[in-house]
Amino acid sequence: MLLKREYWEHRGGFLWAPSIVGAIAIVFTLLGVVASTVMLRNAVSKGEVDLENVKIGVGAGSEAGFAGDVALLGGIGMVSIVLVFVVFFYALGSIYDERKDRSILFWKSLPVSDTQTVLSKLAWALVLAPLLTMAIGLVVGAMLWLISWLAMVINGVPGASALLTEAHPFRLIFQLLCAVPVYALWALPTIGWLMLCSAWARSVPFVWAVVAPLLACIFVSWLDILPGIEIPHDKIWYAVAFRGLLSMVPASWYLSPGMEHVRDSTIHGPEELARSIELGSSLHALGTADLWIGAILGAAMVYGAIRLRRWRDEG
Repeated sequence: MLLKREYWEHRGGFLWAPSIVGAIAIVFTLLGVVASTVMLRNAVSKGEVDLENVKIGVGAGSEAGFAGDVALLGGIGMVSIVLVFVVFFYALGSIYDERKDRSILFWKSLPVSDTQTVLSKLAWALVLAPLLTMAIGLVVGAMLWLISWLAMVINGVPGASALLTEAHPFRLIFQLLCAVPVYALWALPTIGWLMLCSAWARSVPFVWAVVAPLLACIFVSWLDILPGIEIPHDKIWYAVAFRGLLSMVPASWYLSPGMEHVRDSTIHGPEELARSIELGSSLHALGTADLWIGAILGAAMVYGAIRLRRWRDEG
């Protein structure tokens, strides 16, 4: 019931925001297909393009499959951008808002503990919201994939069937599912910090959660102008700004110091893309100390948010 409550209260962010963005992406893709079809037909009528004499190369099939994979990933990527903002502000207001509107008094009257309440919010931020966004993104990506195929068929482009047969949708879905636990652990320090500030701040939690840490980083970096003081700017900004505030960005673990061997592998074509979406590409992050140290600190901050929720309410 607590999970349902969170969905009912935040359905606009969890469901409708990514759905609307996905619908807009589909509409603009359709408009782009119509415009490109008109331009192609004009070019064919003028003799500038001869589709009948186009020959399919040896690697054309795999390249068409690559385009199908890109369409799927594009749909997921667009709605994932919405996920970043939704989860960030959801976690930031998760405990503060119920004190502000006094709804906490009602929920406190029920036989529900602070631990259960906070963990239900944490479950939405770390697992359920990403899964729902992933499902919406897959639908959007599949629509973009189908639109691309129809555009090739309508315009008589050779090798249109390869767009469907040479893609790797099931490997992509499997890789995304494997990335969910990695995301939950990686995003825990940011979500924990936002929830801690949401439980602690009596007003403007955004200032305490975001502005204050960034100003502190700027001040510490400014101390470097003093003689005899050397400040490790990169480590400070990485720990505070990146890991502390931006860890809920999907796939941001690829930027961590322990992921160089995965990050440095470039993608030049369909074969490289197929290798990059293997099971181990995300799970490599589980072998880094960065992930586990952040997860431990995040869990401690979540515990602090649980304790503060009761203390703030009971004075």
